[in-house]
Amino acid sequence: MEKASMYIFGMSCAGCVASVKMALEDVPGVKHAAVDLEQCMAVVEYEAPATVEQLESAVKEAGFTVEK
Repeated sequence: MEKASMYIFGMSCAGCVASVKMALEDVPGVKHAAVDLEQCMAVVEYEAPATVEQLESAVKEAGFTVEK
């Protein structure tokens, strides 16, 4: 199992956190996603076929900005 951490910008409320969490957990291979509004960070536990690029893409498609 792999673990990825990423900074996510553009979140302003619990609804944003829920959107990011749902987007990440919809990626095949993701086992768990924890999103922290105060830290502007997500920590994702995943395995194949998920990749970091897919995780970043899912967050961007949800309307947020990602930085490693």
